[in-house]
Amino acid sequence: MNAITLFAFICYLTVVVVIAIVAYRITRNLSDFVLGGRQLGGPVAALSAGASDMSAWLLLGLPGAIFVLGLNQIWLPIGLTIGAFLSWRIIAKPLRVYSECANDSLTLPSFLDNRFFDRSGFIRVILALVTLAFFAFYTASGLVGGAMLLQRFDIPYEQALLLGTVIIVSYTFVGGFLAVSWTDFFQGTLMFVCLLVVPFVACQEFGGWHKTIDIIEKLGPHRLQPFHQFDALLFMNLMAWGLGYFGQPHILVRFMAVRTTKDIGIARRICLSWMSLSLLGAVLTGFVGIAYFYEQDIDPESIFIVFSQTLFSPWIAGILFAAILSSIMCAIDSQMLASSSALTEDIYHRLFRKKASQKELIWVGRIGIIVIAIVAMALANDPESSVITLVAFAWAGLGASFGPSVIGALFWRRMTRNGAIAGILLGALSVLLWKFYSDLGGIFALYEIIPGFLFGSLGVVIGSLLDKPPSKETTEQFDKAWTLIRKSPN
Repeated sequence: MNAITLFAFICYLTVVVVIAIVAYRITRNLSDFVLGGRQLGGPVAALSAGASDMSAWLLLGLPGAIFVLGLNQIWLPIGLTIGAFLSWRIIAKPLRVYSECANDSLTLPSFLDNRFFDRSGFIRVILALVTLAFFAFYTASGLVGGAMLLQRFDIPYEQALLLGTVIIVSYTFVGGFLAVSWTDFFQGTLMFVCLLVVPFVACQEFGGWHKTIDIIEKLGPHRLQPFHQFDALLFMNLMAWGLGYFGQPHILVRFMAVRTTKDIGIARRICLSWMSLSLLGAVLTGFVGIAYFYEQDIDPESIFIVFSQTLFSPWIAGILFAAILSSIMCAIDSQMLASSSALTEDIYHRLFRKKASQKELIWVGRIGIIVIAIVAMALANDPESSVITLVAFAWAGLGASFGPSVIGALFWRRMTRNGAIAGILLGALSVLLWKFYSDLGGIFALYEIIPGFLFGSLGVVIGSLLDKPPSKETTEQFDKAWTLIRKSPN
């Protein structure tokens, strides 16, 4: 690895550390550490939500899928974009207002706990455990991507995995939510630029768009066809990724952290513009890679990395490597923080130390980040691990567990505590069982988020209707929240 590339890469890491130190100096309580004091502006909330969503999947997994299977995979980013739009449009404003109205809830589990006045804490503990379980796989996917990148510096996989984990844990440990959000804004901007530059330069270097198309057509015309092997199963599996947006704690928490509802509109427009163009860049990277690397035997998920090394000067390559690490860090830091928040606020504070000081809770959160990182490292310790496989499972689990309950809690006055519990458990268990039997094919070939979301929704509805009606204080809070939601500016 060129020394100049390494130096550029280190300069980028220095900027991230400086941001974390600044955030550390203004983090004074648990609300600051896990939710930034609800002071995120629109642009920061937008890129923070988008960047924390995409992860290593954007620069590694999606180009790899296009490289192997061709343009019939574009339905996946289309489904994601539609899901993101609907979550911003439908969920963001009600969740921002209602979470503050419900005893100033700092996490999604605490919101559902306060929404139903669950004095037993059962909802909060269940959701915290679900968060920890599925985020372990999600975080592991990012650590695999980080290790793949650091291997380019001639570092063995195991050492690369450890080094990447230490880098990400360090600034999340120090700065909390503000460090995560500010670095996501910085890194999201870098990712955006690089995803547009790399496929354009690769295409020009190869001889232009027409030559690229000609070679791909000779290799296999089916890769140029968005409807190749297109059927209802493929369409549902790829489009269903959009359902996940309604239940991703690390994304929905950005809605809760926005400064005011006035910031949501501009945040939505910025986020969706960033997301659409970034996904297009990732698709084009994989597409051009089909022609560029057709005579080479490379790991499909390393296309962006190889382009960075072969097409650009050492300085630019260092920046591009930083962009790859950015995509990984943006997701992992948010996932670690969401998991740490679940451990701290929803388990430790709720069950064991109700009178704990703010300083104690912040340090418990930081220790939680280290514990979560160790578990994720253990899951990522296989060099053959696939980024997109790990992401798909975690995305489905979180989406199906949280999504139906969050939607019901925000919009259905008749929903009850037991309905929420039934939805959470049925959603999570359906994903686990569907994944376990996926090798059987047939109906189990459906992406597990589809049955998970369906059974989770049925659990919410049936569980609530079989339960006694919600208490007066629950319905009064619901009415108060919706009065505020209707009055709040868009």
